[in-house]
Amino acid sequence: MRTFKLTGIASSLLALLLLISCEKKAINVTVTNSISLDRAFETVSIPLASLPKTDEQPVVTDTDSGKTVVTQLADTNYDGETDALLFQPSVKGNSKKVYEITFSSNTKAQEENPSCYSRFVPERTDDYAWENNRVAFRTYGPTAQKMIEDGIKGGTLSSGIDAWLKRVDYPIINKWYKKELETHGSYHKDDGEGLDNFHVGISRGVGGIAKKVDENYYISKNFTSYKTHNIGPIRTDFVLTYADWDANGTLITEVKNISLDYGSNLAKFEISLKGVDTISTGLTLHEKDGETGVNQEKGWISYWEPHADSELGTGIVVHNDAMVGYENYQTDKKDESNMYAHLEIKNEKVVYYTGFGWKKSGQFTSKIEWENYLDQFSEKLKNPLEVRLN
Repeated sequence: MRTFKLTGIASSLLALLLLISCEKKAINVTVTNSISLDRAFETVSIPLASLPKTDEQPVVTDTDSGKTVVTQLADTNYDGETDALLFQPSVKGNSKKVYEITFSSNTKAQEENPSCYSRFVPERTDDYAWENNRVAFRTYGPTAQKMIEDGIKGGTLSSGIDAWLKRVDYPIINKWYKKELETHGSYHKDDGEGLDNFHVGISRGVGGIAKKVDENYYISKNFTSYKTHNIGPIRTDFVLTYADWDANGTLITEVKNISLDYGSNLAKFEISLKGVDTISTGLTLHEKDGETGVNQEKGWISYWEPHADSELGTGIVVHNDAMVGYENYQTDKKDESNMYAHLEIKNEKVVYYTGFGWKKSGQFTSKIEWENYLDQFSEKLKNPLEVRLN
C-alpha cells in the first residue's frame, strides 16, 4: 500500500476542507411538546449565531416526512441585521419532533405577497394595517388626528384597534384599499372576501389600552410614528410610538411593539409604558347585546356578540400571569363601553395577545368554540415548545 506525506500547505488545505465539511453538516433540532395538546402554527426562533457561519441559506426539513418547511429570516432585536431563523413545527401532544437544518445556495425567491404583512397606508390618510392568513387589523396616525382637531372631514381620532373581517387566507390589505380608493367598490361591502364593518370610534376596539383613575378611563390619541421591521411568510412586526398622554394628572409614555404570526387569530402586543404600574386593555362592547367571558386563572377575557348578519368573538389573552383584575365597564357615553382586563406592568412592559374570530369566516361557529381557542392559546403560552439544537 502506498502512503503519502502531506506538506505543510497540503495539511492546511485538508484541515480547511474538513472545517468547511463540518460547517455544512446537517444540524438536528429537537422540538419538545410537554402538554397533551397537539401543536401547530406556533413560531420557534433559532439564533443565527448558534448556526455555522455561511453565505448559504438555512433549509429546515421535517425528518419524518422529508418535506421542507417554510422558514423566515428575521431581525428580532431591530438593529437592522437578520439574527434569527423562524419556522413553525408541528408536534403531537406529549411528544418530540426532530427537524434538520442544512444549507443551500438554491433558495426560492422571496414571496411577492407575503402571508404576514403590514404597512403604513398614506393613501388612506395615514392608517397602519397588518394581517396574516386569518385576520387583519388597522389603527390610525397623526394626520387623521389633526384632521379631526382642525375640523376637516375624513379624519379619525382613536388609539383603538380596528378589526378587518376577512374570510379568505390570502392577503387583502392592498386589494381592499385599492378597491376603496380607486374603484367604485368599497371595503365596507362583502364581495366574498370579507369587509370592514367593525366600528371602533374612541372605544378600545380589539385590545387598545386605557388607564383607570378613580371611576374614569383615560386613553392616548393616535400614534405619532411607526417603524416596520419584518414581513414574511411566518411573521410581521412593527413599532408604533405615541405622544405622552395624561391620565388625570399622570403622564404616560407609550410605545407598542406589535407582531402577528401565521395561523394565529391573536396578535402579540408588547407595550413599553412609563409613569404607571398598571394599565387596562379592552374589547369594545358595541351595542352591549353580546356575552362577556372571563377566566382570570388562565388570563383571558372575551366578548361574543351578534354582528350584522353573523356573529363575532373578540378576546385578550394575558402573558405571564399579569392579569390582576377585570371590569365589564358599561356607560351611556358613545363608544366608551368596554370589557377590560387590568394588567400589572413589569419592568415597564406589559405583554398580551388580542384578536378575533368571525363566524362568517368559518373559523369559529360559537362562543364555546371561541373561548375554547382562548383556553388552549393560554395553555400553550404557559407551556412553550422547548427547542434544542443537537
